[in-house]
Amino acid sequence: MDMFLIDTVVLLAFVVLLGYFNEKVTKLTHEIALMLFSVIIGGALVVFGAALKGSGSLSQLLSGFQFFNLEDFLIEGVLCFMLFAGSCHMRLLDFKRYARAISLLAIGATFLGAVFYGLIFFAAGKVLGLPLTLPVCLMFGSIVAPTDPIAATSILKKFHLPPGISFIIEGESLLNDGMGVALFIFFSGLVTMQEGGGFFSVMAKEILGAVLVGTAVTAVCFPIFSHTQDEARQIFTSLLAVSLSYVACEAFGFSGAIASVICGVLFSALRNRAEQKEKPLKLEQFDIFWEILDTLLNSILYVMLGLSFFHILQMPKVLILSGLAVAANFAGRAGSLGAASLFIGSLPDGYKKREFIKLLTWGGLRGGLSVALAMSTGSMVTGDIYHIILGGTYAVVFFTTIVQGMTMKRVYERISRGMNQ
Repeated sequence: MDMFLIDTVVLLAFVVLLGYFNEKVTKLTHEIALMLFSVIIGGALVVFGAALKGSGSLSQLLSGFQFFNLEDFLIEGVLCFMLFAGSCHMRLLDFKRYARAISLLAIGATFLGAVFYGLIFFAAGKVLGLPLTLPVCLMFGSIVAPTDPIAATSILKKFHLPPGISFIIEGESLLNDGMGVALFIFFSGLVTMQEGGGFFSVMAKEILGAVLVGTAVTAVCFPIFSHTQDEARQIFTSLLAVSLSYVACEAFGFSGAIASVICGVLFSALRNRAEQKEKPLKLEQFDIFWEILDTLLNSILYVMLGLSFFHILQMPKVLILSGLAVAANFAGRAGSLGAASLFIGSLPDGYKKREFIKLLTWGGLRGGLSVALAMSTGSMVTGDIYHIILGGTYAVVFFTTIVQGMTMKRVYERISRGMNQ
């Protein structure tokens, strides 16, 4: 039988059963619960796999459950749909209002975060005697710099943040994915010593090309989307638009992630324009579909990450390197946000910059994009360095999702009390 179908059944079973257990018993945030319980199950699989070593097919089956092909699942599978789902409901008028803050955070802070992280990890690597070059560390920084838009916003929304601050955080976490991919391409080019142009030429190719593709595809697809009376056809058209944009960008060497976001933002803008002209589109099924698909794909992602966690922990020196990666990530995130905030200006809803930086620093959760980028470095670096990058990335994703995610409510309440004093 096709392993894809078997993997799908297993993953859906985990999503349903763990989600139901959390709903009735633990009542944690959905994403946190899935990853936490999957980590526990992954640990049990490691123990049982070791006990059954040499037991033939059963041992191989348990081993296979520990490490799904996340790179193919994300980069070649569902990343574009996740990004479209997150951006197709953006409020364009609000984006114009907060364009300066979102741009500085998504572009400036992501770039500075990658550089700060790389420099910190490089210095620590020298002290520990690790075989890491500066370009490799900068590439590592670009992998963990972008925050996960799905995990971060789903947790922060539960705290009923003021609308202006909430939108800035959503916009920053959504758009910095594309910036992170562009930085990864640039720094990985330095690692492999390929001549792909300077930073600005790479950025222009990645961003401008993706914008052109996303705009062109939307211009073709949205008229069908807006004029059809069949709600199912509207959904099919949106699926065609985002997947076609992603495939075209991959063929031309542009950023498919950015093109997916562009499609989502343009669909949202054109939809809002129709509503302003008192010609609202009937999109109830469209909204329900993308919300459910977003939740499903995100849930599968966190189960896969959790099941793979103990497999990564078996790598050499992973514990000390994981602690170093988490510390460097925290310092890099806080430092980059502090530098970017100097140019943002005043914040909405009466927020002070210090409290805003604290909120974004602790709320900067990492997710599947970071893991997929880390996995793609296997063809660029040697085995030991690859294990350092992959293990460190997993540590950052796990720490930000589980530790920071579970304590986010307490941090937010402390920030709120500080603002009211």
